[in-house]
Amino acid sequence: MPIDIQSSSLCLGIVGTGAMGRGIAQIAAQAGIRVLLFDALHGAAAGARETVTDTLAKLADKGKISAAALAAAAAKLQVVTRLDELASAQIIVEAIVENLDVKKQLFQHLEDIIAADCILATNTSSLSVTSIAAACKRPERVGGFHFFNPVPLMKIVEVIDGLLTAPWVSAALLDLGRRIGHTAVRARDTPGFIVNHAGRGFVTEALRILGEGITDFREIDGIMREAAGFRMGPFELLDLTGLDVSQPVMESIYRQYYEEPRYRPSALGAQRLAGGLLGRKTGRGFYNYPDGAPEPAPATAVPNTRASSVWVSQTHAEWADKVRGIAVEAGIAVETGPTPGEDALCVVTPLGADATTSCVAQGLDPRRTVALDCLLGGGGGKNTRRTLMTTPLTATAMRDAAHALFAADGSAVSVIHDSAGFVAQRILACIVNIGCDIAQQRVASPADIDRAVILGLGYPRGPLAFGDALGARRVLAILEAMQDFYGDPRYRPSPWLKRRALLGVSLLAEEA
Repeated sequence: MPIDIQSSSLCLGIVGTGAMGRGIAQIAAQAGIRVLLFDALHGAAAGARETVTDTLAKLADKGKISAAALAAAAAKLQVVTRLDELASAQIIVEAIVENLDVKKQLFQHLEDIIAADCILATNTSSLSVTSIAAACKRPERVGGFHFFNPVPLMKIVEVIDGLLTAPWVSAALLDLGRRIGHTAVRARDTPGFIVNHAGRGFVTEALRILGEGITDFREIDGIMREAAGFRMGPFELLDLTGLDVSQPVMESIYRQYYEEPRYRPSALGAQRLAGGLLGRKTGRGFYNYPDGAPEPAPATAVPNTRASSVWVSQTHAEWADKVRGIAVEAGIAVETGPTPGEDALCVVTPLGADATTSCVAQGLDPRRTVALDCLLGGGGGKNTRRTLMTTPLTATAMRDAAHALFAADGSAVSVIHDSAGFVAQRILACIVNIGCDIAQQRVASPADIDRAVILGLGYPRGPLAFGDALGARRVLAILEAMQDFYGDPRYRPSPWLKRRALLGVSLLAEEA
């Protein structure tokens, strides 16, 4: 029973007028849709209408919308005080508390009121659409319509198919999402849908790196911003979101997937949550916020130590050439023989492996060996951030000489302890792998996965495009090396990644 989403008479009911309900109401009214606002709390719907009207007025004052557009949108907002006043709505979106029983009861009440072809949509972020629909007499007209806060700014909405959702329902919700100015992506009902599912790699792997003592949170954030191109690091993001929000989501998705190792959260997060170190909202998280802004990081001095000569492993020839170029520019003698001289600083450029494994495999002296991450151009580009990794036996003098060498052209250098996959390699490989497994499970199309992640999480690329940019074979090699080192199924490669790496095709390629 298709609904004409473009009709000028389209009527949208919204139940729940908190931040999400108000945001949906605003963009719907701006799109010329009549909106009926209902809230069980007395006066809340009227207050929401006033808040939305004030927001529109501020937009008009700033010249972002016209006075006529303000008046037209405000006129589309109507407060109702009884559920049965929603009977004229063709689509009803619930944005109430995240409680399965409460949502089921609401939809059961609405079914006695609405027309046979009215769509019931849930804005749930963490509950099963299928479970919500199961309480209804007509579960086929129930679908997910998941927005992100703040709704007017986060231009993405996930349309979720429950097991029994009719195709016309999803088609209508996709059209509605586009009419109100959002990118609408379609997903199958699964824990986390697309965005919250895909986001597991970034923060959970960062927490694991921190928990292993590889380096501190500031260095991890710096690497992910300055080398990998993210707008903020994982710990800045956790502080912004608040651990009281992020940790329960991590634990919920892990449990809903029956403790799938890829989504395993960290005990560090649970401990900090228990200690009240929630982030910006409490003034203390991973960073301290004494005046609302994070305390500045202490400056790291570049050592005044110089290597007598440098020998670079030929395991990755293209990276070796870049590293030698850095040494030549810094005025350091470069050894070109098959083995290093007795006093040479030895540099390896592993992919997925740690410095110790690389050192042993190549028969090098661990006291003189360091590893440089070259996956993201750290071996060549100036004024970026390079990651330098030591073995447990690397001498302080050799570590400092390597630090000075790779900072000589003005680049920042993060010196970390030994880790299979450095920092960026580990986190990016996990992001790509989880994105590939979302595609493998047919939760969404490859293109929709990337669109949703870019808009919903603000990543510089979608996970599948990231995999293509890094090279699927390289990402596969990183994961296989980490799985071999740790023996942890957390790092097992997705079949989607493995097959496309072997065939040499794009991770974004749809299957025939």
